[in-house]
Amino acid sequence: MSAALTPPFDQDSLRQLFTKPYGTPPPTAEQWRQVYAENVHFEDPTQTRDGVDAYILAQQGLVQRCDDVFLEADAVAIDGDTAFVEWRMGLKIKGIEFIYPGTSRLRIGADGRIVDHRDYFDFVGPTFAPVPLVGSFVRWLYKRFVS
Repeated sequence: MSAALTPPFDQDSLRQLFTKPYGTPPPTAEQWRQVYAENVHFEDPTQTRDGVDAYILAQQGLVQRCDDVFLEADAVAIDGDTAFVEWRMGLKIKGIEFIYPGTSRLRIGADGRIVDHRDYFDFVGPTFAPVPLVGSFVRWLYKRFVS
C-alpha cells in the first residue's frame, strides 16, 4: 500500500490497497488510519474486531506470525458505498507457503474511509491440507460434506 493512498476509492486505489508483494513492508498504523474509519468493523473466518486499533493489531499480529505475507488483488467492483475485491493471500510460515483465495466486501463511510470490512475465504482447507495426516482427514471431510 502506498503512503499516499487516501479516499475516495476507485478500482485502481482499491487494487493498490489489496497489493503487498513478498519482501515488502506491511502498511504502517498511520497508513491504515488513512483508509479505515475509527469505528471500523472487521470480520473474517478467524476473528471479529471492532475499531481501527483492534484492526491494526490484527494485521500486525498476522505479519508477526509469518515469515512473509503477500496479497494480490484481482477483480474489483464498486457499487455506491459498497466494494468487492477478489484477492489471493500467501503466508509463509516455517518454510511452508499457504495460499488463500478470497474476497473482501467493504462498506465506505461518508468521509470515504472503510467502516465495514468482511473477508470471505476458506481457512481450513489451505491451512490443514498440506499437513501430514491432518491433511488427508481434511480432504476426506471436504469430499464427504462439501463436494
